[in-house]
Amino acid sequence: MTPVLEVRDLVKRYPGVRAVDGVSFSIAEGQCFGLLGPNGAGKTTTIEIMEGVTTPTSGQVLYRGEPLGARFREEAGIQFQKTALQDFLTVRETLELFSRLYPRRRAVDELIRACALEQVAARDNRKLSGGQMQRLLLAIALANDPRVLFLDEPTTGLDPQARHNFWDLIRRIKAEGRTVLLTTHYMEEAYFLCDVIAIMDRGRIIAEGPPSRLLKEHFDDVVLELPREDFRTAPKGFPLPVLVASDRVEISTGDVEAALRVLLERGVPLRHLRIRPRNLEDLFLELTGRELRT
Repeated sequence: MTPVLEVRDLVKRYPGVRAVDGVSFSIAEGQCFGLLGPNGAGKTTTIEIMEGVTTPTSGQVLYRGEPLGARFREEAGIQFQKTALQDFLTVRETLELFSRLYPRRRAVDELIRACALEQVAARDNRKLSGGQMQRLLLAIALANDPRVLFLDEPTTGLDPQARHNFWDLIRRIKAEGRTVLLTTHYMEEAYFLCDVIAIMDRGRIIAEGPPSRLLKEHFDDVVLELPREDFRTAPKGFPLPVLVASDRVEISTGDVEAALRVLLERGVPLRHLRIRPRNLEDLFLELTGRELRT
């Protein structure tokens, strides 16, 4: 079956920088595909090329087997990180304005219901909360009833309640059979929403696949977490691998019982011990490192 979107050997060079360095992947019909990476990894440039906003140096993006063209523009919806809206318009008026730009469109009332905007439909768009604004921008991206939807870090800056509300909206949209391409810095978000993820670093794809499969491929252990004040033993020379963070200590082990015996022998209190499986944040840091990217 022909993929909805296919990226072939994509390269983008800027003076002195190879922002995208031979990237290839494909996205199947109805799939939520997550593109992850640290700052400067090349994911934003890759997305902009896929959206038709930026021209690649070389390589190709195909939509349903064809180069990006009129059909792609008609069937794609994009929620950018930032969108400037016309002042002094209500939510409903804003949606009516954007809907008129497309020959094929969803009814405004349907957009309002789909994105849970009923209570703010008559409100000036300048007076929306962060979560309400993101739901409005999602409704705008759905105005042309797209078959493929680009979401570029859609929940950045939202509080946990608003973020989870937005996730529920995306899952309902995906259930309609739409294909979703998501970029995010929230690993929990990627795990919750994405069927497949690709991790980029320094312009290349360094891992790709279903999140659960990638975790199984890279880890065969669990993590023991302790408050830093409870771990008074020096990490250097400790018989287990120890990672010291600002407020906690993490110990990775494939044998929990043996690790607990070592901790008890060293007099480490276990009343605040937490044992967790590996997660996408562990994988992300394992593959891209822990140094700060600017």
